[in-house]
Amino acid sequence: MLDYRFQTFLTVCETLNYTRAAAKLGLTQPAVSRHIRSLEEEYGVPLFVHKNKRISLSPAGTLLMRHARTIRSDGELLRQQLKDTDAQVRELRMGTTKTIADFVIGRPMVRFLRRNPELSLHLSAANTTELLERIRQGTLDVALVEGHFDSREFDSCRYSTEDFIAVTSAKHAFAHEPLKLREVLNEPLLIREPGSGTRDILEKNLAAAELNIGDFSRCVEIGSMHIILQLLEADMGISFMYRAAAAEALSRGSLRELRLRDFRVRHDFSFVWNKGSLFADTFREICLELRG
Repeated sequence: MLDYRFQTFLTVCETLNYTRAAAKLGLTQPAVSRHIRSLEEEYGVPLFVHKNKRISLSPAGTLLMRHARTIRSDGELLRQQLKDTDAQVRELRMGTTKTIADFVIGRPMVRFLRRNPELSLHLSAANTTELLERIRQGTLDVALVEGHFDSREFDSCRYSTEDFIAVTSAKHAFAHEPLKLREVLNEPLLIREPGSGTRDILEKNLAAAELNIGDFSRCVEIGSMHIILQLLEADMGISFMYRAAAAEALSRGSLRELRLRDFRVRHDFSFVWNKGSLFADTFREICLELRG
């Protein structure tokens, strides 16, 4: 569905190098240059800035890139509807963060799939950064994320607003019960990997308090919330996470919340898709239906 010149343009955006773009596309470098020049002549603006044998996107190029990504992403859904103009979306490529996949979306997804038996769903889990990149690349239609995203690049629908809390083992003994964030810095911190929405929220809130993860006595980086919970229950440190992730352990009493007076954080889980998508109304309806 995407004009071949836009395919070339997006590849140059990704590589910022005409030679590498040509190799990825199986074209000659002069052909890549012609495609870019054709678009620049059509729109009457430069799409790239050339300086010291390097290229970067111009402001107009950045805007065109966002729209071209949306067109590419919409292409597969549009093909479905063109085959059957009376049909709703019958195939959906959706992503969620690992925390949402493991602790939040299960029951709503059961209800949603029962109500939509004709829908072929492809659901995958990754961290927020990876999901947003897959939307940009057109390999996901929508994603349910917990981290921050650029509202200039993505449209969204709020799924829920969640408490983000500090937790530790119920048997952990402090010399003095901590009441402020700085009073837990001498504890080992169990934290998700870079790119995780959970880590992103923590780092931004630490920065607001003029702190960072390096201020803790020890930092243990783990790519699985389930393993973090197991380590917490074994009294291996403290962590920060959405209440939904810790809910079961909190209810059975193996973990407890640290109620820090200067750490009161709530954050949205958001359904996101490429800005300007033709299917924005459909994506909003799916979000609202999953919300119940």
